[in-house]
Amino acid sequence: MFKKVAPYIGEYKKYTIWAVLMMSVGIIANIAPYFFMYQIISPLTRGEHIDASYILLRVVAIAICEIIFSVTYVQGLEFSHISAYNTLKNLRISLQGKLEKQPLGNITELGSGRIKKVFTDDIDQVELLLAHAIPEGIANIAIPAIIIVLMFVFNWRLGLLSLVPLVVGMFAMGMMMKSGMEKMNAYYESAANMNNTIIEYVNGMEVVKVFNKDGDSYKRFGEVVRSYRDFTLDWYKVCWPWMAVYSSVLPCLVLLMLPFGSLMVLSGTITLDKMVLVFCMSFAVGPSVLKALNFAGKFPQLDYKITELEKMMEHPPLKEGTSGFKGNNMDVEFRDVHFSYKDAEVLHGVDLALKQGTTTALVGESGSGKSTLAKLLVHYYDLDSGSITIGGQDITDMSLESLNDQVAFVSQEQFLFNTSLYENILIGKPGATKEEVLDAAARAQCNEFLERFPQGIETQAGDGGKQLSGGERQRISLARAILKNAPIIVLDEATAFMDPENEEKMNAALDEIVKEKTVLVIAHRLSTIKNADKICVMKEGNCIAADTHDKLIDSCDEYRNLWEASVSASTWKVREA
Repeated sequence: MFKKVAPYIGEYKKYTIWAVLMMSVGIIANIAPYFFMYQIISPLTRGEHIDASYILLRVVAIAICEIIFSVTYVQGLEFSHISAYNTLKNLRISLQGKLEKQPLGNITELGSGRIKKVFTDDIDQVELLLAHAIPEGIANIAIPAIIIVLMFVFNWRLGLLSLVPLVVGMFAMGMMMKSGMEKMNAYYESAANMNNTIIEYVNGMEVVKVFNKDGDSYKRFGEVVRSYRDFTLDWYKVCWPWMAVYSSVLPCLVLLMLPFGSLMVLSGTITLDKMVLVFCMSFAVGPSVLKALNFAGKFPQLDYKITELEKMMEHPPLKEGTSGFKGNNMDVEFRDVHFSYKDAEVLHGVDLALKQGTTTALVGESGSGKSTLAKLLVHYYDLDSGSITIGGQDITDMSLESLNDQVAFVSQEQFLFNTSLYENILIGKPGATKEEVLDAAARAQCNEFLERFPQGIETQAGDGGKQLSGGERQRISLARAILKNAPIIVLDEATAFMDPENEEKMNAALDEIVKEKTVLVIAHRLSTIKNADKICVMKEGNCIAADTHDKLIDSCDEYRNLWEASVSASTWKVREA
């Protein structure tokens, strides 16, 4: 456990050490009043006379001890939280850095709910370990251990009797942790499933309402929530009985000492004041041990969370080099590309060449591998085998930054940040001037809708770009690509949300943008790629033909069928009754 956390603490380890020391001083100060109480009670048991000043002095000492406890314990908590939250910062930065190096496809598979849970809930749980469990747990177990040793020194018989409740309590704690561990994996899996389902439920609410799928959607939502409830209660039902045992036994170390100690006093084995001393010491031990063991119950959960974090980080990063782009030109070549998704191969040895300054289109039925092939060019995943080169240089030989400088990717679904439209476009080229940004927006046909907003290009996009329509978001995304001015452009159904009124203008803008660039385009309307220099027909993960439109119409049945279906769809209209 501590070995897993230690690398992220770094220079803040000293704060954790100081926290343990300060809390130990605080616990000693909190325990000392029991000894002052003994000094008041002991003379009374022997029938000795004590004056008011003797009692007042010890009352003052008890008050001072409580003040010392408050000051040192609070200071210890301050040190522990400095260490804890800086460690959380290091954890999140480390995780973010490793996630950036992983294939985007794998990150998508994890689901936004699970990633959110890891970055927020799971990492925040580590704060309990660092800020409380480690310093308070160590202090609360170390000081009572010393007191138990002293109890043996004063009277070993009473010391042994005090250990019996401790042994019973420790056994109950161990059984609780053992039983809980068997249920823990199922509990956390159900929690992750619930998070993902809730996010999907909220995001898909519009579709659910439109198609009257409330019943089906709510049924699934209810099932995962009930599943989480059942796993949680099942876990707690296993732990509760043992929890009741140790929480009731541990604070009562006098459980056996009281009857047996009384018999020992009556038999003259020990004196009454010695028994009172051991009793006072036992009262100081119980609460501290119980607090320490309560923290111990958190360790398996925290261990699981850190293990999950490490599993996410352990995923092989994308294969990338450290050099810049050294290609001879902007020719792109796919050579015998094989790729599998979840152990099922979806591309089976695809060969495809894209010449510099030409446009190559990918067509095929849904699931044929078009989008996968396009995403592989921007290194969305690593290949199973084969290679993808730009100007003769394998994309895995260059750094991701260098590859991203060469390729602009515009997909059907583009994310806008909750900032101004200006800043969303500026992402394409952070150092661009305002004139360049405005020019890119104009060339992407954004001016038409920007003029509707009082603040124009400074209008806030809203969460996920909700202030704009789907087509408007795509035009902002296209403006990013225009501003980036990369020599290779990948358009993955980038005009899918264009309405007929703007499609002609949009296509004209695209024609202007792709001049003298190497373009790979996927389009759901084949009419938009009819004039492409090359059209590659994909079927079941294979490139079955690659040629111009006219030649494919004559030679490829698959393409002819796709074209006829596209023409038929474009002329479809609602007939009058």
